[in-house]
Amino acid sequence: MTKTETIWHLILNTALHERKFKLTQAQIAQTTGFSLSTVNAAIDKPAKIGAIRKETKFFVLQDVFKLLYFWASNRNLSADIIFEASINMDIQSVESFMPDNIIYACYSASKYILQHNVPPADYAKVYVYSDNTTLQQLKLRFPKLKRGDNNNLFVISKSQHLITTKGHTTLANTFVDIWNLSDWYADDYLKALEERINELLS
Repeated sequence: MTKTETIWHLILNTALHERKFKLTQAQIAQTTGFSLSTVNAAIDKPAKIGAIRKETKFFVLQDVFKLLYFWASNRNLSADIIFEASINMDIQSVESFMPDNIIYACYSASKYILQHNVPPADYAKVYVYSDNTTLQQLKLRFPKLKRGDNNNLFVISKSQHLITTKGHTTLANTFVDIWNLSDWYADDYLKALEERINELLS
């Protein structure tokens, strides 16, 4: 995930979960450790399409969904996948055997985000974020991993700036990542996550 994406992620997460839509570039720079020029460049792009309104001393996220879809359309999830394999196990067992430092993503994360709601569809693939150290632990836990055309485990590179929520990706991050998947059930999850976003914004 790029620095620009990390900034968009932070803005969306702050709006959805802290209900703060008015921020300063200095706040973003301090939180992320990025330079002000990096923050300014990241904000300038969605400002041009009306997702963000820039003022003299602050900026306002004025359209959550516009920024969310702008990020989704710019996200290159496949480029961040550092490992994929096939495991001859049911999905629930694969998830339960994961190392502690794994961050559940996509469909697995949706189960936590949607809380008590029944997942909109069964899924056949597990996506997780991991650093290289944890990836090696994962490989040891699943000694019969196979590489092929029918892979059902996908490991995404975990940035040091990744914002997470109790072991899984945030609502915004989960939505954006699923938006980049072609599985037939992805649309069902996107609709359910959109409903969750609307609940938080209401």
